[in-house]
Amino acid sequence: MTQSLINTTIKPFKSTAFHNGEFVDVTEKDIAGKWAVFFFYPADFTFVCPTELGDMADHYAQLQEMGVEVYSVSTDKHFTHKAWHSSSDTINKITFPMLGDPTGEISRNFGVLVEDDGVALRGTFVVNPEGEIKVSEVHDLGIGRSAAELVRKIQAAQYVAEHDGEVCPAAWKPGSETLTPSLDLVGKI
Repeated sequence: MTQSLINTTIKPFKSTAFHNGEFVDVTEKDIAGKWAVFFFYPADFTFVCPTELGDMADHYAQLQEMGVEVYSVSTDKHFTHKAWHSSSDTINKITFPMLGDPTGEISRNFGVLVEDDGVALRGTFVVNPEGEIKVSEVHDLGIGRSAAELVRKIQAAQYVAEHDGEVCPAAWKPGSETLTPSLDLVGKI
């Protein structure tokens, strides 16, 4: 039985990323004090992956306004990320760090590495400023994700973090009513 990563602290890691035309080192220390998304995908130069990464790039400015940094991660090397960025119009839109994970350490730490194939499943993890995982979603390789739905989940996670005792019901969006769990609500919803 696999244990949930929810409310666990991310494990230490070190990666070289392709970011804004440069190779930069990224560690768990770089995300301390900020909201972060770790967006795992199987491989560069594939089919569903560029659609997801392009969708994330289209929502990146909104996420930045929310104080969220995005880290895409695949088991490719940072050199491959640069080559893909240079050759694809869709991937060329990306301005968030693209982490290389050729040893699979980061993918393994998040429980998304397919050991036999050496690739990551489509995993999305939202990490709060304390380094705790608050959202964990893993898809089969053929099922693409929606950045718009991820934005909504992060908005809910940030709201709950800022409003002690309140929770966000299904399909909650900013400005919608929240709930304050109590005995009075039991059986009334």
